[in-house]
Amino acid sequence: MAAMAVESAEDGAARTLPSLGRLSRGLPFGRAHGRLGTSPSGRLVLPTPLSQESGDPQRTALLLRKAWTLYSVTPLYRFCRGRLRDYARLLSAFIAAERQKGLAVEVGVELDIRVTLSSLPELQGSEQDQPAVLVQLSSRSRASPKNSEDKILWSGCFCCVYGDDLSENMPEDFTCLPLFLANGAESYMSVVGNWFQKTFDCIFRRLAISPFNLSWMVAMWAGCKVDKAASAVELVFSVPCLPQPLDISYAIHPEDARALWDTIQKTPGEITQEEVDVFMDCLYSHFHRHFKIRLSATKLVKVSTAIASAHCDGIVKVRL
Repeated sequence: MAAMAVESAEDGAARTLPSLGRLSRGLPFGRAHGRLGTSPSGRLVLPTPLSQESGDPQRTALLLRKAWTLYSVTPLYRFCRGRLRDYARLLSAFIAAERQKGLAVEVGVELDIRVTLSSLPELQGSEQDQPAVLVQLSSRSRASPKNSEDKILWSGCFCCVYGDDLSENMPEDFTCLPLFLANGAESYMSVVGNWFQKTFDCIFRRLAISPFNLSWMVAMWAGCKVDKAASAVELVFSVPCLPQPLDISYAIHPEDARALWDTIQKTPGEITQEEVDVFMDCLYSHFHRHFKIRLSATKLVKVSTAIASAHCDGIVKVRL
């Protein structure tokens, strides 16, 4: 059922997440760490399409098979969805100005950068959440043919996941989109983030994913049915208090992981903290029985399944 590999690796730094309960304005764009929106059960939740039929499959497919870095975002001040085209034009002008300073430009290549902002109403945590907003930077080399397609340089997505509690007492001039996903060079993230902060008095913070939330993710994903041949369920643990970083990789056959989850889950479609704890305890006990190593003394830093993968540094990738 399980296979183990022990390998040296960079140990992910533990991160403290400050509260988003206040409206912070005017601070510089930085790499502090924010708090991610949670579901009513208190677990971390990533946005998913509410309806595959009503949504645009091509647009939601843009989020798949890419590594996304997670950020928290404080409420946006006087953000208007009816002005997305205006915002794209203003952001494009801001990027052009930054290019004059040598920022956010691919070295040695002359590019015309195009900015688009669009709404993704099908990407929400619940029907009460604000629709997601997709930001894309695309380019076409001046040497490229006129009929060639633009190349996506960078993508970002503002999302709201079970944000009812955050939005309930929100002043009218503020828009709550507390989760931001970014894919692409960090230099572009810095420029785009700076523009949004200056324009809407918001703050971006890098997010970490706790072992608690990683446990929820692997339990949810391990129990999902997949049509094609599934890859192994893998958990990576970091061993603390060693002179050199050391990781333990724990791989479980996907059918074994799903069979275990099916024996634990009481109500299909619902997951409880008790069920997640039992699932993880069973995996820990199995590992200890074979290798005499107590994984409870280590730190869970990464989970990977056929559905998706997630790292404690706040990087997720959805595969299906």
